[in-house]
Amino acid sequence: MKEKQIKKGRKPKEDPLVYRYVFRLNAEENAAFLKRFDISGVVTKAEFIRAILFEKEIRVVTIDKSAHDFYVKLTALYAQFRAIGVNYNQVVKALHTNFSEKRAKFLLEKLKKQTVALIAIIEKITRLIQKFDEKWLQK
Repeated sequence: MKEKQIKKGRKPKEDPLVYRYVFRLNAEENAAFLKRFDISGVVTKAEFIRAILFEKEIRVVTIDKSAHDFYVKLTALYAQFRAIGVNYNQVVKALHTNFSEKRAKFLLEKLKKQTVALIAIIEKITRLIQKFDEKWLQK
């Protein structure tokens, strides 16, 4: 007579946790880790670490030196444009108060030509900024 064999031992898990990673913390980092672990209310440290790694989005930020330099130069250029605008207003006001209408009109024409040239440069800069934005900046 054959007896029914009884399986012994624990039932195998469907998705066992077999991969292990080890890292070390200094005293200050360990204190911060334990404080966050206690606040979380999670039962085990392994569950806490998995929750931090996989349930929260981790953003990776790369800093491009050339993009930063471009931004700094663009900011300086913006300040210069503001100064040009202020100077432009002061020149026009001085022309009207200090010169005759005929002489002021002549000088304003010269100023107008320079302004048109400046506008062309601004349009080139704007196109470069748009190219930079499309190529490098993350949306």
